[in-house]
Amino acid sequence: MTILVATSGDTGGAVAAGFYQTPGIEVIILYPSGKVSDLQEKQLTTLGKNITALEINGNFDDCQAIVKQAFLDEDLNEQYNLSSANSINIARLIPQSFYYFEAYKQLQDHSLPTVFCVPSGNFGNLTAGLLAKKMSLPIHQFIAATNINKVVPDYLATGAYEPKASSPTISNAMDVGKPSNFARMLDLHEGSTWNRMQKSIAGSYCNDKTTRKIIKDIYQEYHYTMCPHTAVGYHAAQQYREKANIITLATAHPSKFIDVVKKEINTKVDIPKRLASLRDKKKVSVELNNQFNSFKTWMQQGKNK
Repeated sequence: MTILVATSGDTGGAVAAGFYQTPGIEVIILYPSGKVSDLQEKQLTTLGKNITALEINGNFDDCQAIVKQAFLDEDLNEQYNLSSANSINIARLIPQSFYYFEAYKQLQDHSLPTVFCVPSGNFGNLTAGLLAKKMSLPIHQFIAATNINKVVPDYLATGAYEPKASSPTISNAMDVGKPSNFARMLDLHEGSTWNRMQKSIAGSYCNDKTTRKIIKDIYQEYHYTMCPHTAVGYHAAQQYREKANIITLATAHPSKFIDVVKKEINTKVDIPKRLASLRDKKKVSVELNNQFNSFKTWMQQGKNK
């Protein structure tokens, strides 16, 4: 099996580690060149063996479009047994929905409504939450927290869904201009009108300046170090006005964004040994443009490096 994964930062590293040296499995990771952090890139590009990293000259949406087109291409499907492991694969979302049950269980007071605030890019995690709600978990509402790539918050505010090219931010794993799971979000609301989704999901977004301020303020007050994505979620939770139990989902380890985080908290950021061991390893990637035909040719030629 050949697993194709488009990543905006974190999913690719998790998939690479999960399938590393697994017999019969080859992993090909497509990531946007220059748009992931150094440590994120090392997670994608230093394993080798059955893990290949494709550095795409474009953004995450370009990477995702290539993967989706590959699944529909008859020639590639004759040559390869293709699958995926990021949130376009429902098998990723089903187990992810269990975390919502675990988080709800940990609440000490269930008398208040439960609200989940989810830092979002491709909206896989939030969609998993919607699945949990469909399975009768008593979730009052979700907060879709994004950076300036805010096509879903804009939709929730206006009813108009207008995908656009993503803009780079310090919360790079959320730099998505055409979230794949939006179609599932609609389907889980029975393809209904905008106002029904608006009742179950509130939208919020913030820019890099606000994200940096949250990282700094939280560290000064609580000595807790947030990654930029978690800070976006925390900001959204603070804007919520109803009285509720609000569970904000954290995302990546802050050391993956050490340049951003260290500048704001003005102190050393500890790097876990597993991540630190990657810093001095040599990056190995294949550079491709963002056109599907270039990817298809590379695949058909036996992935010559």
